[in-house]
Amino acid sequence: MKQDKIHSETLGESYIKIEHPSGLTMLLYPMEGFSVAHALFATRYGSIDDCFKTGADKEFLEVPAGIAHFLEHKLFENEQGDVFSLYAATGASANAFTSFEKTAYLFSCTDHFEESLEILLNFVTHPYFSQKTVEKEQGIIGQEIRMYDDSPDWQVFFGLLGALYQNHPISIDIAGTVETIAKIDADLLYRCYGTFYNLHNMVLSIAGNFTVETVIQVADRILKPAEPIAISRREIKEPPYVQSKRVEKKLAVAQPLFQIGFKAAAGDYKQNIADQIRCELILELIAGESTPLYRKLYDQGLINQVFVTEVLAGPNYIVPMLSGEGRDPDEVYRQICGEIESMKEKGLEEDRFLRAQRACYGRYMGIYSNPESVAGLLLLAHMSGMEGYEILDILTSATSAQLYEMLPTHFNSEYSALSVITPAVEGDVD
Repeated sequence: MKQDKIHSETLGESYIKIEHPSGLTMLLYPMEGFSVAHALFATRYGSIDDCFKTGADKEFLEVPAGIAHFLEHKLFENEQGDVFSLYAATGASANAFTSFEKTAYLFSCTDHFEESLEILLNFVTHPYFSQKTVEKEQGIIGQEIRMYDDSPDWQVFFGLLGALYQNHPISIDIAGTVETIAKIDADLLYRCYGTFYNLHNMVLSIAGNFTVETVIQVADRILKPAEPIAISRREIKEPPYVQSKRVEKKLAVAQPLFQIGFKAAAGDYKQNIADQIRCELILELIAGESTPLYRKLYDQGLINQVFVTEVLAGPNYIVPMLSGEGRDPDEVYRQICGEIESMKEKGLEEDRFLRAQRACYGRYMGIYSNPESVAGLLLLAHMSGMEGYEILDILTSATSAQLYEMLPTHFNSEYSALSVITPAVEGDVD
């Protein structure tokens, strides 16, 4: 069993990276003084993995949209019953999520860590599907999909992605549609599970109050060695231009919601995550709370306290975004694009850059002091091909010149879009 100690000179802290004989990579970050332990058991399998093959397959298999999310739901139900009832006995808080590029199963606990970890490793590695339970789940997830159809936050988000992307599956709802999940059966679930839930494609990330020895002992008891598997995902051919510059939907909201996004030039997974950090700095320069533009938009009543910036990034996509609510989203969009063009003409002011860098650094330092955030950050870094502290190094080594060079490729107004949810009158909901 290979063990490496990954150390940060900046933080003066370390974590342990273990290549377990089963094939599983374990990222273990004990944190003294904390009472909570947070564990994530994840596979690099998300909603965008809709067409794939292994080394044993002659042809690519195209699967229905939403199957990764469907599989996440089904793993919580086994022949013994509901997994949540097992966690109830340990007092742990358990959950799971599916994103565009990964599926993760998790728990947080203050005691009975060993028992909770046993539950996690056991249920994720022992699938049980039958056609009867699959059909039952289709009804449950169908209700969930219809619920999100009425969620303004969800609809404005996928409205933006649908406007930006033409061929990329990122524009499709992670849960799929009622029609696509109707095509899922038990055999297809086992096929996807056998491909992506191979331990060589998985990561166990734990931070907080636990011991490395306990994790190794539990893994040794439960995990059996897996044969390495080669997974090929289809190449996504996406043009640089957007599908639509503006999309709008009417829902029951008090005032318009909006998201502005830029279809940035994407590289590989590692490059995109590195650029995500730099784009967060650029967004802080454009419309952070201390910027003149933010104050101007706020004073004009065009944004309020819910205005936020973030960057969505993954294996083959990166989208800097600005979100909020206000009476005139189109004017906010116009002023933001205008500010970006001004930056391209005048360059970036060094003192503003340094303030933005300090602000972002403070936020990231907060991440490293929270077990849940640390476990998530280690997982993200590893899946993108980095070590856990590299993200902080990318932030501290960024320069204003480096960010300026990214403006044309990552903040091109021509390759941007505005998604708006406007208030609907009675009988007028889309």
